[in-house]
Amino acid sequence: MFVERYYTQTEDTFSFSREQASDFAKSIAGDFNPIHDPDNKRFCVPGDLLFSLTLSKYGVSKAMSFNFQGMVGSDTPVHFVEEGSQVSIQNEKEKTFLTVDRTGDVSVNEAFIEGLIRSYVAFSGKTFPHILVELMEEEGMMLNAERPMVIYDLMKIEFTSFAETAPEVVLQSKRFDVDGKRGMVIMNFDIQADGKSIGSGEKHIIMSGLRPYEQSGIDMLVNNYEEAKARYFEN
Repeated sequence: MFVERYYTQTEDTFSFSREQASDFAKSIAGDFNPIHDPDNKRFCVPGDLLFSLTLSKYGVSKAMSFNFQGMVGSDTPVHFVEEGSQVSIQNEKEKTFLTVDRTGDVSVNEAFIEGLIRSYVAFSGKTFPHILVELMEEEGMMLNAERPMVIYDLMKIEFTSFAETAPEVVLQSKRFDVDGKRGMVIMNFDIQADGKSIGSGEKHIIMSGLRPYEQSGIDMLVNNYEEAKARYFEN
């Protein structure tokens, strides 16, 4: 599956170089968060790449919940640990980065799995600026423009049926719950294939270091994002 080019496997261990993880974020997810830039001191592997690796290895279950518990650094060896219906990604010191709970039938249809990965991560990559800027303006609160902190928290999907073709993830609703300097963004989405709904899901992200909304700060964030995107596609 196409995901294989974005990690290195040695027996049962997986690792991600800065270049592999950054290329996945930009070329597959359309995610230009600076934390995924190869030269960023705070670099981390995109959560959507861990999601994609899990689906490519275990298939798609009727119901799945992805709980993100830590950030994976570049070239960090990780492996899967199975305990019943639960799968986790851990390092050699048993630190857990992602826990996945699975129930129900499983699809291993490659066209369906690859289509779901591509559609979901493209949807996920649009979180900023497409979704977050609107929500921040509505709530009158925003990220620290100089050091934005957005953390992937949770993603859940549930299917009523599987398809033989690539599905499409479509945003249904979004909200921003603010509690002081911390906020939770929740996005609900529909999963469609062959002209009908076959499932649904939701994504949670945490934003910290919130402050009162300031248009100049938002403009700086958006401009930095657009400049990074333009530089990538120029190369």
